Parts: sequence; C-alpha cells; structure tokens
Amino acid sequence: MMLQSAPTTGFGSLDRVRRRARRLWILFASISAVLIVAVLFGAEAYGRRSAIDAIAGQGRTDASLKVALLNAVLERPRALPLLLAEDQQVLDGLSSKGGDAIDILNRKLERLVTGTQAAVLYVIGPNGIAVSSSNWREPVSFVGNDYTFRDYFTKAMEDGTAEHFALGSVSKRPGLYISRRVGSAAAPLGVVVVKLEFDRLESDWRDTHRPVYVTDDRGVVLITSIPSWRFMMNSAVPQADLAAIRNSLQFGDAPLATLPVMRPRPVDAEASLVSAVLPGSGEGEYLRLTTPVPTTPWHLEYLVPTDAPVAASVREMRLLSLAVLLPVLAIAALILWRRQAAATKIAEEQGMREELERRVTARTDDLSRARDRLQAEISDHRETEARLQVVQQELVQANRLAILGQVAAGVAHEINQPVATIRAYADNARVFLERKQTAPVDDNLEAIAGLTERIGAITDELKAFARKGRVAPEPVELRGVIDGAVVLLKSRFAGQLNALSIRLPPAGQCVLGNRIRLEQILINLFQNALEALDGRADAKVDVSVTETDDEVAIDVADNGPGISPAILKSLFTPFNTSKEKGLGLGLVISKDIVADYGGRIDVTSDETGTCFTVHLRKAKA
Repeated sequence: MMLQSAPTTGFGSLDRVRRRARRLWILFASISAVLIVAVLFGAEAYGRRSAIDAIAGQGRTDASLKVALLNAVLERPRALPLLLAEDQQVLDGLSSKGGDAIDILNRKLERLVTGTQAAVLYVIGPNGIAVSSSNWREPVSFVGNDYTFRDYFTKAMEDGTAEHFALGSVSKRPGLYISRRVGSAAAPLGVVVVKLEFDRLESDWRDTHRPVYVTDDRGVVLITSIPSWRFMMNSAVPQADLAAIRNSLQFGDAPLATLPVMRPRPVDAEASLVSAVLPGSGEGEYLRLTTPVPTTPWHLEYLVPTDAPVAASVREMRLLSLAVLLPVLAIAALILWRRQAAATKIAEEQGMREELERRVTARTDDLSRARDRLQAEISDHRETEARLQVVQQELVQANRLAILGQVAAGVAHEINQPVATIRAYADNARVFLERKQTAPVDDNLEAIAGLTERIGAITDELKAFARKGRVAPEPVELRGVIDGAVVLLKSRFAGQLNALSIRLPPAGQCVLGNRIRLEQILINLFQNALEALDGRADAKVDVSVTETDDEVAIDVADNGPGISPAILKSLFTPFNTSKEKGLGLGLVISKDIVADYGGRIDVTSDETGTCFTVHLRKAKA
C-alpha cells in the first residue's frame, strides 16, 4: 500500500521520523541488553556465593550434630570390655575352659547384649579361639572360631586394648570391634570383645535424604547412609596398597572401588564443591563438608545438595537486580516513547482509523465463521454423547460377566481342597471296609461330614459376599486354626508335611475372625510354600507366631527359589499365577479375608526364599 504524504512536523516527514525513531530504539535496546546481561551475570556470581556460604554454615552445624550423635553411639559400648575384663565370671570362664563356668558366662553375655547397643559380646582365649559368646544359641555362633588373624585380638593381647572396624567373618555384617585384654601382659588370660553395629544410626541418616558417610584414615567408607557406597574409597590408591588392604580380609571381598564423587573444587579448609552420582538421582552438585570424629582416626563427610538452593539464590538475586534495573529502563523508554509519539501522532491517527475499520470487518467475518463451526461441533457432540451411552451400557454388561467369571473361579478354587480331602478319606474308608475294620471307617466318615460342613460354610461365605455382607468377626483360638489347616493338607501332601516346622502359639491365644475363613488363608499359604519346594531335598517351611499389644503376626517362610519380580509386582491380582494349573485366586481371596477382619498380608521374596506375614487383630481378653 502506498503511503500518503503526512503533515510536516518539526522532525521532518513521517518517514524520516520513523527511521530516526527506529535507530534510537535499536540503540536503546542494545544498551539495555548489555546492562541486563551485565547485571544478571553479577547477580548470578553474588547469589551463588551467598547460597554456598549459607549452605556451608548450616551444613557445618548438621555435620557437628551428626558427629556428636556418632560419638554418643561409640562411647556407651566402650565401657563394656573394661568392665568385663575385671568380671569374675569372665575370669572363671577363661580359667576353666569348659563346664558350668562357660555356660554361666554364655548366659551372662546373652543378658548383657540385650540391654546395650552392642551387636555381640564374646570372649576369646589366649590361643585366639572364642570360648563364649552372647550368640552361643544361634547357628552363626562365634564360639569355637579362630580370631588370631584379627587385629583387634592381636593388638589387645599386645597393647591391652584395641578398636578395629571390619566385616564379620561369620556374620558377614560390618561393625566396630572394641577389645580389651583380660589379665596382665605377662600372663594374659584372653580378650573380651564387643561388636558395635551402626544399622540404627545409618537408618537415621537415610531419613535426612542427604548422603553422610564415615571414612577411616585410608579413605575407606565404613559407615554410610548409602549402602552401596560401603567399603568404597574416597580416591584411587596404588595397587600395592590396595592389594594389602584386600589381603587383610578387613573388608571381605569388597572391590574397594572409588566413590562416584568427582571434580572437587575447594571452598575452604573443610569444604569443597563436588559432582556426585547418587543411586536413583543421577549426577548433581554437592557441598562436601569434612569433620574429624574425636577419639577415632575417622572423618565424617557430609554431602549437601547445592543445585536447588543455588538456583533459588541466583534467581532471587536476578529478580532483585531486575527489579531495580527494569524501572530505570522503563522510565528511559517512556521518555523516548513520548518524544517519538508527539511527532507521529497526527499521521498515526488516520492510519489507526483505517486499521480499525479493517479489523472490525475482519472480526465480523471471523465471528460468522466461528458461529457456523460452533453449530457443527454441537451437532457432533450430541452424536458422540449418544454413542458414548451405548458403549457405557456395553461396558457395564462386560463388567458383570467378568465378575461372574471371577466368582465361579473362586468357588472352584476354595472347595477344591476340601473335596480332594473327602476323596482321600472315602478311598481310605473303602480299604478299611475291605479289611473289616469299622472303627477307622467311623473316623473317616466323621471327618467327611466335617469337610462337607466346611464346603457349606464356604458357599455361605460366597453368598454373603454376593450380598455385600461379611461374617462378623469373633474370637478364634489360633492354635486350632493352624492344626485345622494342617489336617486338610495331610491327604495331598502326605510325603511333604515333614518340611513344615511349626512353632505353635500358646494355648488360649485368640484373634478376631472366623475359623474356617482363617483356615482358608493358612491352607493357601502352606500349599503354595510346599508346592514351591516340591522336589527339594532341603525343603523347609517355618511357621511362627509373634504377638504385640494390638495384633498377632503369623510368618510362613520357605527356602524355595523365591517369586519372580514380574509375578511379585501383581501378586494379589486375580488370575496372576506362575503355576501351570493354578487359577491365581488363592492369594487374592486370602488378602480379602484378612482385610475383612482389619488385618493385612505382607510378602518378602528373593532367591533364598519367600516369607508371607499375616497380621490379625488380637482378640481382647
């Protein structure tokens, strides 16, 4: 479109005014951009330094508290070897080398360890063989093991006392061994050792979600909030030194790899900025604070994440800087704009009127087209809504059929065990009749009658479920429930029940529920465990009961191959099973029964076996 001649102003023609205004705005924009970039750069440097200083101050306080807590954990068990080295029963046990004195000492150590933070207390003879231990009853008892290769034994025999962090040769658990010689250096009777483990401390550190670890004088990580970092090293060491550490067996067969903490940049004598790769979090920037642990050659290292605080501080400084700079630039821009506006006002008014008319016309056309599209969309929505209602009705019908299939499968699954047991009793009764032995036949018929009542109870339960009802819970003796479940399994697993190791609860211990429904749960769990162990010579299923103030927990643990991760993720989903002929409903039904009575089922599984724990509410006396 050709520009018409504009009225002459003090700045010349409209074209000259616009060209001059364009040059001025370009210059102004360039100067503003340079100022903004310079201010943002300075704000970033200042904000980053301020954030690092604040993080370092708070981090040093946190690190000091963690060191104080570690010292408190260390100091309490340090007194035990000192006291036990003078204890008469320890002296008697080392002098007698057997008999009642050792038994008395074992029981004493067992009592002492329960009231302290120590993991194990044990006494070693002068020949390096453990003669007594607080874990003397356990399969991994230290009694009889040779500890002459351990530094805490040799140094205690030489110097009187020693402290040594190592991986347990029997328990395979890391801990600090604090030892003291019994007797004089000239005539030593043996060594008293207390092992201190740091599981509780590490768990508390993990709750803060900030990496904390303790290293020894060689830089080996001993205690850590990140389990995968244990026995890694702060930095690479010569192969000769690395081989010497491995040969000492202090850390077992740990590879002693280097920690994923890289590119340290010192901040001060106790802090540096590092890049670290945390499990599950990826690489990030952290402030590493190093604090010595008093009374030990250890150092506590604390990693505080800096990415978020630094970003927030930089963002705050930038916003503050822009809050000062932008108003100044805005005032300058306003002055410039006013000067240019006065020169172009007359010409622009005419152009604005023409533009307004064009826009009104275009807007009217747009509104007309929008109205037509809206009417078409309304018609399409109505058709879609009608089709959606049809699909919803079809989905409701499909859902009803799916529920019907699950109920039918559940009935088949739940009555299958009683029916199999009835068949076994009936076959036995026929054999006894052929032998003219009527007394066993009466017993079998009585058992068959009880099982038919059980089937009736199961179908009643399913009918009650269909009516959205449940059998009201009542006190049930747990011992009878376990016995009943074992009886129902005898016919099917006649040759495998020796694998069951059951520690029955005390008589009179009751839980809230229904006996038949609780038997269903245990039958499912026992059956799954025995089937998982089929063909194993070392098959074992441990059944135990523990009690708290409000609930009773039943553990069913096997030493089978474990449950695959794919099955474990959806273990309580209907029809999810790894068995060829399984329905995948037993655990689903069991979980529903437990939930009806206010309980829950937990499961843990790995390659060493599977453990199901049934939590039930305790019946109040």
